[in-house]
Amino acid sequence: MSDAPAELVHLEVAGPVATITLDSPHNRNALSRQLVGELFDRLERAAGNDDVRVVLLRSADRVFCSGADLSEAVGGSMVEGAQRILALQRLLLTSRTAVVVRLAGPVRAGGIGIVAAADVVVASEEASFALTEVKLGLAPAVISQTVFGRMAPRAAALAALGGETFGGAEAAAWGLVTEVVAADRLDQRVDEVVASLATGAAQGLRETKALLNRPLVAALDDRGDDLAELSARLFGSEEARSAMAAFLARPQGA
Repeated sequence: MSDAPAELVHLEVAGPVATITLDSPHNRNALSRQLVGELFDRLERAAGNDDVRVVLLRSADRVFCSGADLSEAVGGSMVEGAQRILALQRLLLTSRTAVVVRLAGPVRAGGIGIVAAADVVVASEEASFALTEVKLGLAPAVISQTVFGRMAPRAAALAALGGETFGGAEAAAWGLVTEVVAADRLDQRVDEVVASLATGAAQGLRETKALLNRPLVAALDDRGDDLAELSARLFGSEEARSAMAAFLARPQGA
Protein backbone atom coordinates (compact mmCIF):
# COMPACT_ATOMS: atom_id res chain seq x y z
CA MET A 1 0.00 0.00 0.00
CA SER A 2 1.29 3.46 -0.92
CA ASP A 3 1.86 6.00 1.86
CA ALA A 4 1.61 8.92 -0.57
CA PRO A 5 -0.81 11.63 0.62
CA ALA A 6 -4.12 11.99 -1.18
CA GLU A 7 -4.13 14.43 -4.09
CA LEU A 8 -5.47 17.84 -3.08
CA VAL A 9 -5.61 19.52 -6.50
CA HIS A 10 -7.11 17.86 -9.56
CA LEU A 11 -6.56 18.67 -13.23
CA GLU A 12 -8.92 17.78 -16.07
CA VAL A 13 -8.43 18.90 -19.66
CA ALA A 14 -11.23 18.96 -22.22
CA GLY A 15 -10.24 20.59 -25.49
CA PRO A 16 -9.23 24.21 -24.89
CA VAL A 17 -10.29 24.25 -21.23
CA ALA A 18 -8.30 22.95 -18.27
CA THR A 19 -10.26 22.68 -15.01
CA ILE A 20 -8.25 22.79 -11.79
CA THR A 21 -10.15 21.83 -8.64
CA LEU A 22 -9.03 22.49 -5.08
CA ASP A 23 -10.08 19.51 -2.97
CA SER A 24 -8.73 19.75 0.59
CA PRO A 25 -11.91 19.78 2.69
CA HIS A 26 -10.19 18.89 5.97
CA ASN A 27 -8.70 22.39 6.18
CA ARG A 28 -11.08 24.19 3.81
CA ASN A 29 -8.48 24.44 1.04
CA ALA A 30 -5.95 26.22 3.23
CA LEU A 31 -2.72 27.08 1.46
CA SER A 32 -0.65 24.21 2.81
CA ARG A 33 2.72 23.32 1.31
CA GLN A 34 1.13 20.34 -0.42
CA LEU A 35 -1.81 22.25 -1.88
CA VAL A 36 0.34 25.13 -3.14
CA GLY A 37 2.86 22.71 -4.64
CA GLU A 38 0.16 20.74 -6.43
CA LEU A 39 -1.54 23.92 -7.65
CA PHE A 40 1.78 25.07 -9.13
CA ASP A 41 2.17 21.74 -10.89
CA ARG A 42 -1.36 21.72 -12.32
CA LEU A 43 -1.07 25.32 -13.58
CA GLU A 44 2.25 24.58 -15.24
CA ARG A 45 0.90 21.40 -16.83
CA ALA A 46 -2.12 23.27 -18.19
CA ALA A 47 0.09 26.04 -19.57
CA GLY A 48 2.31 23.44 -21.19
CA ASN A 49 -0.60 22.01 -23.18
CA ASP A 50 -0.72 23.87 -26.49
CA ASP A 51 -4.43 23.14 -26.90
CA VAL A 52 -5.44 24.86 -23.65
CA ARG A 53 -6.67 28.45 -23.89
CA VAL A 54 -8.47 28.81 -20.54
CA VAL A 55 -7.85 27.54 -17.03
CA LEU A 56 -10.94 27.30 -14.82
CA LEU A 57 -9.97 27.32 -11.14
CA ARG A 58 -12.66 26.16 -8.71
CA SER A 59 -13.18 24.29 -5.45
CA ALA A 60 -14.74 20.89 -4.96
CA ASP A 61 -16.78 22.15 -2.03
CA ARG A 62 -18.40 25.47 -1.17
CA VAL A 63 -15.33 27.03 0.47
CA PHE A 64 -12.82 28.22 -2.11
CA CYS A 65 -9.88 28.87 0.22
CA SER A 66 -9.51 29.64 3.92
CA GLY A 67 -6.12 31.35 3.57
CA ALA A 68 -2.78 30.31 5.04
CA ASP A 69 -2.51 26.94 6.73
CA LEU A 70 -2.13 28.23 10.29
CA SER A 71 -1.17 24.81 11.64
CA GLU A 72 1.94 24.96 9.43
CA ALA A 73 2.52 28.63 10.19
CA VAL A 74 2.58 28.05 13.96
CA GLY A 75 5.07 25.22 13.57
CA GLY A 76 7.87 26.94 11.69
CA SER A 77 9.24 29.78 9.58
CA MET A 78 6.99 31.20 6.90
CA VAL A 79 9.82 32.55 4.70
CA GLU A 80 9.54 29.79 2.12
CA GLY A 81 5.75 29.78 2.32
CA ALA A 82 5.56 33.52 1.70
CA GLN A 83 7.86 33.24 -1.29
CA ARG A 84 5.74 30.43 -2.73
CA ILE A 85 2.54 32.46 -2.44
CA LEU A 86 4.24 35.34 -4.24
CA ALA A 87 5.43 32.97 -6.95
CA LEU A 88 1.96 31.44 -7.27
CA GLN A 89 0.41 34.84 -7.88
CA ARG A 90 3.09 35.61 -10.47
CA LEU A 91 2.42 32.32 -12.24
CA LEU A 92 -1.30 33.10 -12.43
CA LEU A 93 -0.57 36.58 -13.79
CA THR A 94 1.98 35.47 -16.39
CA SER A 95 0.49 32.17 -17.56
CA ARG A 96 -0.15 32.23 -21.29
CA THR A 97 -3.74 31.07 -20.69
CA ALA A 98 -6.67 33.08 -19.41
CA VAL A 99 -7.47 32.14 -15.79
CA VAL A 100 -11.08 32.17 -14.61
CA VAL A 101 -12.04 31.66 -10.96
CA ARG A 102 -15.45 30.29 -9.96
CA LEU A 103 -16.46 31.36 -6.44
CA ALA A 104 -19.45 29.72 -4.80
CA GLY A 105 -18.68 30.45 -1.16
CA PRO A 106 -16.12 31.82 1.29
CA VAL A 107 -12.58 32.94 0.46
CA ARG A 108 -10.32 34.38 3.12
CA ALA A 109 -6.95 36.09 3.54
CA GLY A 110 -4.28 34.51 1.31
CA GLY A 111 -6.93 32.90 -0.84
CA ILE A 112 -7.97 36.37 -1.94
CA GLY A 113 -4.51 36.73 -3.47
CA ILE A 114 -5.35 33.86 -5.83
CA VAL A 115 -8.64 35.54 -6.71
CA ALA A 116 -6.91 38.86 -7.38
CA ALA A 117 -4.23 37.26 -9.56
CA ALA A 118 -6.81 35.60 -11.82
CA ASP A 119 -7.96 37.31 -14.99
CA VAL A 120 -11.72 36.89 -14.59
CA VAL A 121 -13.65 36.05 -11.42
CA VAL A 122 -17.32 35.06 -11.41
CA ALA A 123 -18.82 34.91 -7.93
CA SER A 124 -22.12 33.78 -6.51
CA GLU A 125 -24.18 36.17 -4.42
CA GLU A 126 -23.48 33.69 -1.61
CA ALA A 127 -19.70 34.13 -1.86
CA SER A 128 -18.04 35.96 1.02
CA PHE A 129 -14.65 37.56 1.49
CA ALA A 130 -12.47 38.75 4.37
CA LEU A 131 -8.91 39.96 4.73
CA THR A 132 -8.65 38.56 8.24
CA GLU A 133 -4.91 39.04 8.77
CA VAL A 134 -5.30 42.13 10.95
CA LYS A 135 -7.27 40.10 13.51
CA LEU A 136 -4.23 37.84 14.05
CA GLY A 137 -1.55 40.51 14.27
CA LEU A 138 -0.62 39.97 10.62
CA ALA A 139 -0.92 42.00 7.41
CA PRO A 140 -1.89 40.91 3.87
CA ALA A 141 1.73 41.50 2.84
CA VAL A 142 2.40 38.91 0.13
CA ILE A 143 -0.99 39.41 -1.49
CA SER A 144 -0.97 43.19 -1.20
CA GLN A 145 0.26 43.95 -4.71
CA THR A 146 -2.44 41.95 -6.47
CA VAL A 147 -5.31 42.59 -4.04
CA PHE A 148 -4.67 46.30 -3.55
CA GLY A 149 -3.87 46.61 -7.24
CA ARG A 150 -7.36 45.36 -8.12
CA MET A 151 -9.41 47.06 -5.41
CA ALA A 152 -10.43 50.69 -5.11
CA PRO A 153 -8.08 52.26 -2.52
CA ARG A 154 -10.75 53.32 -0.02
CA ALA A 155 -12.40 49.90 -0.22
CA ALA A 156 -9.05 48.17 0.27
CA ALA A 157 -8.40 50.26 3.38
CA LEU A 158 -11.77 49.37 4.90
CA ALA A 159 -11.40 45.66 4.08
CA ALA A 160 -7.80 45.28 5.20
CA LEU A 161 -7.92 47.43 8.34
CA GLY A 162 -11.29 46.14 9.50
CA GLY A 163 -10.84 42.49 8.60
CA GLU A 164 -14.61 42.11 8.38
CA THR A 165 -16.59 39.90 6.01
CA PHE A 166 -18.02 41.41 2.84
CA GLY A 167 -20.18 39.90 0.13
CA GLY A 168 -20.10 39.36 -3.58
CA ALA A 169 -21.87 42.63 -4.43
CA GLU A 170 -19.25 44.61 -2.50
CA ALA A 171 -16.42 42.59 -4.03
CA ALA A 172 -17.68 43.43 -7.52
CA ALA A 173 -18.23 47.12 -6.72
CA TRP A 174 -14.76 47.35 -5.17
CA GLY A 175 -13.02 45.74 -8.17
CA LEU A 176 -12.02 42.43 -6.61
CA VAL A 177 -14.30 40.24 -8.73
CA THR A 178 -15.51 40.65 -12.28
CA GLU A 179 -19.15 39.73 -11.89
CA VAL A 180 -21.58 38.47 -9.25
CA VAL A 181 -24.61 36.36 -10.13
CA ALA A 182 -27.38 34.48 -8.35
CA ALA A 183 -26.21 31.15 -6.93
CA ASP A 184 -28.43 29.16 -9.29
CA ARG A 185 -26.87 30.93 -12.30
CA LEU A 186 -23.24 30.57 -11.28
CA ASP A 187 -22.36 27.50 -13.33
CA GLN A 188 -24.22 28.75 -16.39
CA ARG A 189 -22.44 32.10 -16.29
CA VAL A 190 -19.02 30.52 -15.69
CA ASP A 191 -19.58 28.22 -18.66
CA GLU A 192 -20.51 31.20 -20.83
CA VAL A 193 -17.41 33.16 -19.84
CA VAL A 194 -15.08 30.20 -20.30
CA ALA A 195 -16.58 29.38 -23.70
CA SER A 196 -16.14 32.97 -24.84
CA LEU A 197 -12.52 33.17 -23.72
CA ALA A 198 -11.74 29.81 -25.30
CA THR A 199 -12.47 31.26 -28.75
CA GLY A 200 -9.41 33.52 -28.48
CA ALA A 201 -6.31 32.73 -30.51
CA ALA A 202 -3.35 31.59 -28.43
CA GLN A 203 -1.15 34.52 -29.40
CA GLY A 204 -3.93 37.04 -28.87
CA LEU A 205 -4.73 35.74 -25.40
CA ARG A 206 -1.08 35.59 -24.39
CA GLU A 207 -0.14 39.07 -25.53
CA THR A 208 -3.32 40.77 -24.35
CA LYS A 209 -3.00 39.17 -20.93
CA ALA A 210 0.62 40.36 -20.71
CA LEU A 211 -0.49 43.94 -21.43
CA LEU A 212 -3.25 43.80 -18.83
CA ASN A 213 -1.11 42.33 -16.06
CA ARG A 214 2.17 44.14 -16.67
CA PRO A 215 1.70 46.63 -13.77
CA LEU A 216 0.87 43.88 -11.27
CA VAL A 217 3.81 41.72 -12.37
CA ALA A 218 6.17 44.68 -12.15
CA ALA A 219 4.93 45.47 -8.64
CA LEU A 220 5.47 41.88 -7.52
CA ASP A 221 8.96 41.81 -8.97
CA ASP A 222 9.86 45.15 -7.41
CA ARG A 223 8.60 44.50 -3.88
CA GLY A 224 8.32 40.73 -3.61
CA ASP A 225 11.42 40.03 -1.50
CA ASP A 226 10.59 42.80 0.97
CA LEU A 227 6.99 41.61 1.29
CA ALA A 228 8.07 38.00 1.87
CA GLU A 229 10.41 39.16 4.64
CA LEU A 230 7.67 41.28 6.22
CA SER A 231 5.21 38.40 6.09
CA ALA A 232 7.68 35.96 7.65
CA ARG A 233 8.55 38.46 10.40
CA LEU A 234 4.90 39.00 11.29
CA PHE A 235 4.06 35.29 11.27
CA GLY A 236 7.05 34.68 13.55
CA SER A 237 6.14 37.39 16.04
CA GLU A 238 4.98 36.50 19.54
CA GLU A 239 1.75 38.44 19.05
CA ALA A 240 0.80 36.57 15.87
CA ARG A 241 1.85 33.14 17.17
CA SER A 242 -0.28 33.62 20.27
CA ALA A 243 -3.27 34.77 18.19
CA MET A 244 -2.92 31.89 15.73
CA ALA A 245 -2.63 29.33 18.53
CA ALA A 246 -5.78 30.71 20.13
CA PHE A 247 -7.59 30.61 16.80
CA LEU A 248 -6.58 26.99 16.18
CA ALA A 249 -7.75 26.03 19.66
CA ARG A 250 -11.26 27.30 18.99
CA PRO A 251 -13.95 24.91 17.71
CA GLN A 252 -14.11 25.56 13.98
CA GLY A 253 -17.51 26.08 12.41
CA ALA A 254 -18.58 25.04 8.95
